Amino acid sequence: MSAMPQRSAQIAVPSNLYTAILAVAFGAVLATAAFVAYQCYSQYGTIFGMP
Repeated sequence: MSAMPQRSAQIAVPSNLYTAILAVAFGAVLATAAFVAYQCYSQYGTIFGMP
């Protein structure tokens, strides 16, 4: 009897799905950073500066 149980049925997820999820997450972070930079510039006249 082995110490590790055997897994006969593993779920195979295509790696393209992980790439798509990573791309969507990166796009959301990039869009958020661009929005924050735009709001800082439009309200304070500078990007990430002290008001």
